[in-house]
Amino acid sequence: MSKALYADWDYPDVELEHALFASAGIELGTAQCKTEDDLIHAAAGCSGILVQYAPVTERVVSALPQLGIVSRIGAGIDNVDIAACERHGIWVANSPDYGIGEVATHALALALALMRNVVAYQRDIHSGRWHYLSSGVLRRPSEMILGIVGLGRIGKRMAHISRNVFRRVMACDPYLIDGDFPPYVERADLQGLFAQCDVVSVHAPLSEETRGMIDGPLLSHMRPGSYFVNTARGAMVKIDDLLGALDSGILAGAGLDVLPDEPVGSDNPLLAHPRVILTPHAAFFSVQAQVELRRKAAQNIVSWLKTGKPDYVVVAGRRRP
Repeated sequence: MSKALYADWDYPDVELEHALFASAGIELGTAQCKTEDDLIHAAAGCSGILVQYAPVTERVVSALPQLGIVSRIGAGIDNVDIAACERHGIWVANSPDYGIGEVATHALALALALMRNVVAYQRDIHSGRWHYLSSGVLRRPSEMILGIVGLGRIGKRMAHISRNVFRRVMACDPYLIDGDFPPYVERADLQGLFAQCDVVSVHAPLSEETRGMIDGPLLSHMRPGSYFVNTARGAMVKIDDLLGALDSGILAGAGLDVLPDEPVGSDNPLLAHPRVILTPHAAFFSVQAQVELRRKAAQNIVSWLKTGKPDYVVVAGRRRP
């Protein structure tokens, strides 16, 4: 019987995965791996690893000669050494399309909450102030321009659901040809996007190219009183620079679902900033999206063991079941 490891998870139970693997005749071991050593020990003899946050590194894959596939529970693959897996011929798979609507809707919700001072009004009311001007003046969204960084699945959905809210929608994605831009989305380079847009929402993947990309010089191009939303990856933003843009008035508000270090520390200045809205890396979540996410990630391993290829390929490996 083939063996797979469920390396780590933060769900209340793993009944869904156990049922899926059992129906395919696959033995599923479980662990809560935090380190390379944990993973090497728990995955010994396994053909596949289903992983959420555990580190799949060069050292891990070198120590597991029977490993054929790593499937990440999520779209991002930050904790998987792609190059190492490719060198060793190990397949890498993910769940790239499970929560597109949820993330786009969450990003728009954060943008609207900032633009309409929803959280500030709530705070003012609880402190005894009841007036429509208590949290400052508001601008009309239909006269504002939305900018989207990364026009993939989620970025396109964000553009689609936002096009009737804003006057214009612009996007920056150097990896798409003009024909892949919807007709209602204007193309811009990154600096031009930040310079022209009143709201910028990030939907790009984390890579060496995008790590720390949102910094002080880029934010300085924004119009005073603009808004920034990030539901992509926290490490794309230099938080000190973001705080500087908020304090200088370049940004009127920031909505962040992701941070470079999670969960947020009790001493993080973002917590005390009156013009920051934080959510706990929850943009992906709905009951339905979580089920889809987990099912698709697990099915990658089942499909590879059955056919030699996972459903959602990130790295095409050479190892066979």
